Amino acid sequence: MSSARSRSDADPVAQALAGAVALTRDAVRSIAAANPVILIDGRSGAGKTTFARELIASWPLRGRVQSVALDALYPGWDGLAEGVRVAEEAVLRPHARGLIGIWQRWDWDRGVYAEAHAVDPSLPLIVEGSGLLTAGTAPLGDIRIWLESPARTRRQRALERDGDTYRPHWDRWAQQEERHLSEDVPAQLATHVFAIP
Repeated sequence: MSSARSRSDADPVAQALAGAVALTRDAVRSIAAANPVILIDGRSGAGKTTFARELIASWPLRGRVQSVALDALYPGWDGLAEGVRVAEEAVLRPHARGLIGIWQRWDWDRGVYAEAHAVDPSLPLIVEGSGLLTAGTAPLGDIRIWLESPARTRRQRALERDGDTYRPHWDRWAQQEERHLSEDVPAQLATHVFAIP
């Protein structure tokens, strides 16, 4: 066995995400549902996509879990609220009623809706994205996650991830997130709040 520290031991963000994922797995087990719905919200760069990916990789129940990222639903740089509305109406409400949900991917390069995707109501569902926790969506999630992270490190991670594509739109998107924080107070709608450095 190597005595070298693993990457997650040296990386406080990876450590925080791993701890949050472990607690969420315990919560998934405790609700004893075959098709639980997990909602993951947080500002840009907070770690939502990584959190969702790690939760899927270590999913505690038998069978497959499906996921929807709001990045595929937002209709452009001014579309935070509209993407959340589409997630609620086309994905979450049908899932709650036992119906197949259908959503279309937004093609960011062409600025149009593209192919359609189905969501199976019999399977567990993870939905992640900025703006997700609202008074309308919260009752549709069994486990509701809010990731809290400082602005400086969030911005650094987001711009390292998306670079010059995102840089000119950072402030524009942040204003929509601020409106979400003010109007929806997502941390108060969460069942779990995790601090990510």
